[in-house]
Amino acid sequence: MNRRDVLMTALAAGASLAMTDATAQTSPTRYSALALQTRCDAVNQDSTKEAARARMNATMARVSSQIGAAKGFLKGFNGYDLKLVVLPEYWLTSFPLGETREQWQAKAAIDMEGAEADAIAAMAQKHGLYLCSNHYETDPHFPDLYFQANVVYGPTGKVILRYRRMISLYTPSPYDVWDKYLDAYGLDAVFPVAATEIGTLGTIASEEILYPEIARMAVFKGAEILLHPTSEVGSPNLTPKHISKMARAVENIAYVVSANSAGIYGTPVAANSTDGMSIVLDWYGRTLAEAGTGETFNANAVLDIAALRETRKKTGMTNTLSRLPMDAFEKTYADTRFAPANKTPDGKMIERAEVLARQRAVIEDMAVRGILR
Repeated sequence: MNRRDVLMTALAAGASLAMTDATAQTSPTRYSALALQTRCDAVNQDSTKEAARARMNATMARVSSQIGAAKGFLKGFNGYDLKLVVLPEYWLTSFPLGETREQWQAKAAIDMEGAEADAIAAMAQKHGLYLCSNHYETDPHFPDLYFQANVVYGPTGKVILRYRRMISLYTPSPYDVWDKYLDAYGLDAVFPVAATEIGTLGTIASEEILYPEIARMAVFKGAEILLHPTSEVGSPNLTPKHISKMARAVENIAYVVSANSAGIYGTPVAANSTDGMSIVLDWYGRTLAEAGTGETFNANAVLDIAALRETRKKTGMTNTLSRLPMDAFEKTYADTRFAPANKTPDGKMIERAEVLARQRAVIEDMAVRGILR
């Protein structure tokens, strides 16, 4: 079977090359999905790890209550069970703002199998749904680093998908320790998807919505619903990220569920700079639901996986996936190098000044090669 046949088989069957939840069934279903727009209570204001952990626990209790209320309301409102919730980017902590990488790791990165991770898993189990959390986490394979991760917990509390953000200017990524990361987890774990009874799930982290390749990696493995935790600038106008959400839905014939922060409180930055624009899109890029500003569950919609699968199997010009000439792209992709892998092969932290110096070197090389003028 050639590469094109493999792709079409995966798309038609909703296949997954990653973990599959024990509850997965083959029959498609209709259900409510929610991009929960909730505020972030920043741990930047905490001077100790203990204070930061107490703040995280309070956040989890508040968000769990919001999920429970949304689940009850939506069942009574539209008659469909809430089965999927996406939380905003770094909803648990905010982002580093003045802290060194070592300080942020100590204060804000949770253990991937620690108490906080267990508490998030318990939220999914309590409410009987799939829960996508974006948070900073440590990894025993890389004790001097932390990663920004999209982790999806199933209704049993089991982790069914763990994706570490690949493209990040300041936060360590698997690409920074590429060889060691592949030795530890293998290539399939880099862009995982999860086949479940509500569809095949893939994830995109925040700014990565701007990069078509990230979504493609999940969709080429059968992803039907792209979960997008984000914390982005809110605006009444279209922003690059908001435009990109629509593009990722259309070009991949996929649902996009994107959850933004309802403000970040506890930092010097104006709190509501990141607010609004949580959205659920169908595979034509049409808005099924979009939130205004503030804490809200208004970005919810009923997803119809059977209709999506039927669309992916139709012939005609709109079936963009089936028409991709992959062989025509292969050599140019293979021959092109921008950001180098193994930026920190020793697995140690590097600071912002060095990050920017390395980015400058890449830009200068692009100019030498005639890509930039």
